[in-house]
Amino acid sequence: MAKAKTKIAYVCSECGADFKKWQGQCSECKAWNTITEFREPTSTTKSVNDAINRSKGGYAGPSVGVQRINQVKIENATRVSTGLSELDRVLGGGITLGSVVLISGDPGSGKTTMLTKVAQVMSQTMNTLYVTAEESLSQWSKRGIERLKLNFNENNFMLSDTDCIEDIVDQCIENEIRFLIADSIQAFESNSVEGSAGGVTQVKTCAKILNRLCKQHGITLILVGQVNKNSQMAGPQTLKHIIDTAIHIEVNDASVRILRADKNRFGDTEQVGIFQMTEFGMRSVDNPSRLFLSSSEEHFEGSAITVIKDGSRNLLIEIQALATEVEGEKSIRNCIGVSYSRLSLITAVLKKHGGIPTYYDINISLVGGLKMADSETSTDMAVMAALLSSINSKPLPVGAVFIGEVALTGELRQVPQIVPRVREALSHGKNIIFIPKVAYHKSMEQFVKAGQSIQPLNNIKALIEALN
Repeated sequence: MAKAKTKIAYVCSECGADFKKWQGQCSECKAWNTITEFREPTSTTKSVNDAINRSKGGYAGPSVGVQRINQVKIENATRVSTGLSELDRVLGGGITLGSVVLISGDPGSGKTTMLTKVAQVMSQTMNTLYVTAEESLSQWSKRGIERLKLNFNENNFMLSDTDCIEDIVDQCIENEIRFLIADSIQAFESNSVEGSAGGVTQVKTCAKILNRLCKQHGITLILVGQVNKNSQMAGPQTLKHIIDTAIHIEVNDASVRILRADKNRFGDTEQVGIFQMTEFGMRSVDNPSRLFLSSSEEHFEGSAITVIKDGSRNLLIEIQALATEVEGEKSIRNCIGVSYSRLSLITAVLKKHGGIPTYYDINISLVGGLKMADSETSTDMAVMAALLSSINSKPLPVGAVFIGEVALTGELRQVPQIVPRVREALSHGKNIIFIPKVAYHKSMEQFVKAGQSIQPLNNIKALIEALN
């Protein structure tokens, strides 16, 4: 038998991107001198085939071969709750049984804490196995039982600390596991291929073995993935092609966690989940707007509220501005969470079309640690209102919300889906909603209650007059 050819690939050690030839800089993560050559056996080699099909019928069960379309049995996807409403939201209404989910995040983002809760919930109704290759069983149990105070179903729940992928497969088949959490994919190794844990070959092989196992044995799998220094998924990017759903945990401040789906075969990727890290684990935030608004009851100058659209959710956020006399030769602009280019545009328009001097040291910040993209324009009017309030040393009207884009001509322009944003602001009891006149629609009035109003404005001069 002819010896299988060895495939040569060039992979970035930082982000795992694959290339056909060597180059000095990775075009994905922009790192220099991180692309190295490695030799990967082709998928037809005996070692890889043995890894996937070692036991009776193979780890993934016997292949069904070729079938006519009318012979294929169609099974409807069944969803179950994970016990965390925000995670269910991102997954599309719960986790789909038989699916493979990849959850990634920075160290300390709460991946293991969140999945410990999920394991406890799943153990109540099905055989559940948590494989922790990065912690001892004692460390894991202490967190789940003593700190998080979780009650596992002792008859259904099992723990393993193996890092051998073949052992995991044997344990799943032997114990008839229906829900598997593997923490983490970069820590596992397969005896069938060379290389150390976390290497491209090992990660791809281990993921392929687990995926086939779960698909043909009806096991639901959650894989934990580590990230590189740029908070991107570490290892080969082909890993995302293998799994059904990819979720990333963003850390915005000390306690807030935001979940986003980069890929979801069983739902959309527009849903956003918001958690708060507490001493008792990750807690779903039913009313996330309260996290991004100041908790103080005192009404300060330089503070304005707007409504942003994050995924499919409308969130009320607070923008704070501080304008002080210039102390150096050049004015300073500091932006936290707000685009520097948008701030420069707003100050220029305010000076040109509003006649307001802007030669100040200006600091802008979003409460709650959120970050707005450079393309986000719905916060323009709120940034301008906060600046005017700080410059004039005069608080804005109580319960005021500002939604709209500022154009270079000084006009106020509409932003996408403004009706749901207005509705969200009114539902939180805000008194007056300032919006561009071109965006006003009569349908907004149905959400207005006693003491509330919507005020359309043409341009920034109208905004300045309304605030005076």
